[in-house]
Amino acid sequence: MLTLDKIYHASYVLKDVIRETNLVKAPAISDNCDVYLKPENLQITGSFKVRGSGYKISQLSDEEKARGVIACSAGNHAQGVALAATKYGIKSLICLPDGAPISKVEATKGYGAQVHMVPGVYDDAYNEALRLRDEKNYTFIHPFDDENVIAGQGTIGLEILNEMSDVDAVVGAIGGGGLLSGVACAIKSLNPNVKVYGVQADGAPSMYESIKAGKPICLDSVSTIADGIQVKEPGEHTFKYIQKYVDDIVTVSDDEISSAILKLIETQKMIAEGAGAAPVAAVMFNKIPVQGKKVVCIVSGGNIDVTILSRVIKRGLLMTGRQQTLCIELQDKPGQLVAVSKIIADRGANVVSIHHERASEGTDVNGCYLRIVLETRNFDHIKEISDALTNAGFKLV
Repeated sequence: MLTLDKIYHASYVLKDVIRETNLVKAPAISDNCDVYLKPENLQITGSFKVRGSGYKISQLSDEEKARGVIACSAGNHAQGVALAATKYGIKSLICLPDGAPISKVEATKGYGAQVHMVPGVYDDAYNEALRLRDEKNYTFIHPFDDENVIAGQGTIGLEILNEMSDVDAVVGAIGGGGLLSGVACAIKSLNPNVKVYGVQADGAPSMYESIKAGKPICLDSVSTIADGIQVKEPGEHTFKYIQKYVDDIVTVSDDEISSAILKLIETQKMIAEGAGAAPVAAVMFNKIPVQGKKVVCIVSGGNIDVTILSRVIKRGLLMTGRQQTLCIELQDKPGQLVAVSKIIADRGANVVSIHHERASEGTDVNGCYLRIVLETRNFDHIKEISDALTNAGFKLV
């Protein structure tokens, strides 16, 4: 049974395991409300997951510790289990989906775990971990649907209220639901007036759909850049706690998550993975009613693969009007490129790349195309440049 006392006990046990993550004011995130960040991306292992796994493993019997532990994860839970198990001198085996970022796989090994790669997504890794648990008699550490794990995650809620007693709303991401179950239980038990909102990715809305249906449901497939919340089916316990304590759940798109990651990098100098940026995206794009309120967004992790990060930044630039590709149809005669360049330069845009090609079959024999990638300020700036080119007689394709 999840209780406030258990969450307080977890907080006591974890004092020597976790790092304190103080709230950070983030005025650039929204003009409509006062935003603060709970930077769990700065936590040991780069994620909040070490809280739940650390508390769970601390509560194992000597016999369970001797048998060793097994877990499955998209990455962050894996690192938390590996670190906690190593701290207590316990053998750990982690099942990871084969699509997990290489950085998370290597980090898990670095914390002392043996890694077993499983074809498919999180749910496939979960089934393989259960099979190996039964075969080898390991103790299974569930990533979210375990009340000791949930209690460990709930310590974040205690810390938020200890640091900001007048908070109006707390926003956190939901994958399986362990984080927000614990946080919401802690917060609602101490101050029922604080609103708690959950955020899921459009491509993996398992808890969102389950709450609407009134029962846990399993999605046929999930796909999102936020691999930390890419879960097909919520937990039995977490569904019950989310249903009881969370005020509302909203979804955000991958483009909105990308914009939030970029915003955190530029304005807060903070690296967040997709799951960590999802609550920020919900506030940025006005998905929840927090106008004029004091809001804490839980940035749950920062373990984003650098190859994904570069693609996400590019997507974020496009989403916010910071980069644009224009294709301009020109007459193949001297001076055309100079004229286009002058219009762009006079309006303060920067050319990133340029490609000039002859027109193909079916177009004017004297025609050619200029494909140009620009760095711009925003969508208004793009419109200003496009209008100027059109007014000068150039045709945008």
